[in-house]
Amino acid sequence: MSENSAFVKAKHYVDSHLHDIDAKNKGTVGPCITISREAGSGSGLIAEKIIHFLQPFAKNQESAWAIFDKNLIERVLEDHHLPKQIAKFLSEEKKPLLTQTLNEMLGIHPPLMKLYHKTAETILNLAHIGNCIIVGRGANIITSSLKNAYHVRLVAPLEFRINNVQEFYGNTKTEAVAFVKKEDAKRSAFIKDHFNKNAEDPLLYHSILNTANFSIDEIAEIIAWSVRIKFSKYYLE
Repeated sequence: MSENSAFVKAKHYVDSHLHDIDAKNKGTVGPCITISREAGSGSGLIAEKIIHFLQPFAKNQESAWAIFDKNLIERVLEDHHLPKQIAKFLSEEKKPLLTQTLNEMLGIHPPLMKLYHKTAETILNLAHIGNCIIVGRGANIITSSLKNAYHVRLVAPLEFRINNVQEFYGNTKTEAVAFVKKEDAKRSAFIKDHFNKNAEDPLLYHSILNTANFSIDEIAEIIAWSVRIKFSKYYLE
């Protein structure tokens, strides 16, 4: 799925759920699934499949689902009326302190901490609406107090993830190794810097799955089944 297509779907989801923003007070919101992942573990394909396995059992068949991954940044920009050029400063990659300070002093972007707070606010708003999957960005920690949130971490052996990256991006093995190591380090640092947590802490999740042990469909079905059990009021038996 292209990033543009993902954003269009996400925008449709938000627009169609506007009337549900206050629904949390009536107990009618759906679940929010957060996915933390090691690089190359297959989160994108799995997220799509989770919806495929959940939707047939939903009591409300008219309630749309959406996945927020890279398109989450576009949602943040829209929610907070920020210019599109701010997007590159909202990535999970750590910025050098000098660069960050100079950019803020020159007015190139607002203080990064303020941008991260806006991201957290958008994540909370989406989670309150429900029926969404949010990938990365510490969403499991941000939504840890919400009763409708289910937190998953996807892991796999390094060699398995390197092979996945090679197949998906058409990289050489050297390029894939560098990509996986850089992404893993970047994501771990993001969680440590912004939440003072260890992304590998098992207590931050309801489920941790080794994607090397199952097919994409099997992993998605396991997660979907777990969500249906935990949030049975939203699903048919």
